[in-house]
Amino acid sequence: MTSSTPATVEPVEPSRSYARSVSSLIFFSRWLQLPLYLGLIVAQVVYVWQFLKELWHLIDFSLFGHEIHGMEGFGTEATTMLIVLGLVDVVMISNLLIMVIIGGYETFVSRMRLDGHPDQPEWLNHVNANVLKTKLAMSIIGISSIHLLRTFIESSVGDVSAETMMWQTIIHVAFVASALALALIDRMSQGPGPRNPH
Repeated sequence: MTSSTPATVEPVEPSRSYARSVSSLIFFSRWLQLPLYLGLIVAQVVYVWQFLKELWHLIDFSLFGHEIHGMEGFGTEATTMLIVLGLVDVVMISNLLIMVIIGGYETFVSRMRLDGHPDQPEWLNHVNANVLKTKLAMSIIGISSIHLLRTFIESSVGDVSAETMMWQTIIHVAFVASALALALIDRMSQGPGPRNPH
């Protein structure tokens, strides 16, 4: 009759247990970003309210002919275009907020587990920090383009100085250069693609 010896359990080193606790605490700290994303949702609500106000100005001007404060010197077409550009600007900033909220939460906080959801954004399948930065840069270029076009329209009635136009153009070009640099860095970090055999 053979006697079985009890399995020996190796004691956990205090340093290893401490390191595991610190790692768990650091990993859990990602949830501190949750109030930031909830705050951006509140900002999204504010932008929806801003959009509705701008839309009412457009309807009021188009249907009832009421002048809009600060646009008395513009013609009908220019005023309508400025209001529409304001609406587009609000929508693009709102899109930027959605990208930061969803992409940032998915990348830095927790998975959303939206697989199979019919409304899942296409870009969310391959989102990472580099893709998110590139998309944000492209959105900022779009917003800057809207502001630059609005400045050019306002300059037609002399409300904008040439120096202001010059600086806005320089800033817009800087945004474009930054986006190109981000896209180039992202492409370089992926390494060379597979070569086609001949």
